Amino acid sequence: MQDTFKHKGLRQKLVNTLYSKGIRDTRVLHAIGNIPRHLFLDSSFLDHAYQDKAFPIAANQTISHPYTVAFQTELLKIKIGHKILEIGTGSGYQTAVLCEIGTTTYSIERQLELFKKTSKFLPKLGYNAKQLIFGDGYKGLPDQAPFDGIIVTAGAPFVPKPLLSQLKIGGRLVIPVGNETSQIMTLFIRKSEKEFEKCEFGEFKFVPLLEDKN
Repeated sequence: MQDTFKHKGLRQKLVNTLYSKGIRDTRVLHAIGNIPRHLFLDSSFLDHAYQDKAFPIAANQTISHPYTVAFQTELLKIKIGHKILEIGTGSGYQTAVLCEIGTTTYSIERQLELFKKTSKFLPKLGYNAKQLIFGDGYKGLPDQAPFDGIIVTAGAPFVPKPLLSQLKIGGRLVIPVGNETSQIMTLFIRKSEKEFEKCEFGEFKFVPLLEDKN
């Protein structure tokens, strides 16, 4: 697994692109500048790994645009040591960003093919999530709640109530909500046991968040 000076130079260009698009959290930019995104992609996409594009991965899923990853992460307002739940491990790239920033990260993936692959791959790069789970993201992870932040990396037709209930007071849920063609990036901040502040941040496009029907 090679990470060359060329790759590092391309990553710095990507960081500059994200800055020009409005990303200002220095820890997020630093993480994207450090993580070898090309290693998360199929070899046929290596020449394009540091463009601000989404690419297909296994199980009909995608690795999100770097801007989308950065934007969602920035909305979490992470501090070192924060306990974060990620719904949709996918390629593990977003997981790596969370780990790079210094969070205690739990991540759930419902596609067994991706779960197996990413569980082996991330530790090889030195990114060790607290726990990677094969399961249904709609249910969250009640036995580890509450969380400082929850990030959903697939488009949800509605906001799963278990995710809201698993936030700490002051915790933040970042979730794209909408239909299969487009979603609105939405932030919920838990103000009290029953009160949530909601903010919307424009249209994004994700693969759908699937729910186990069992």
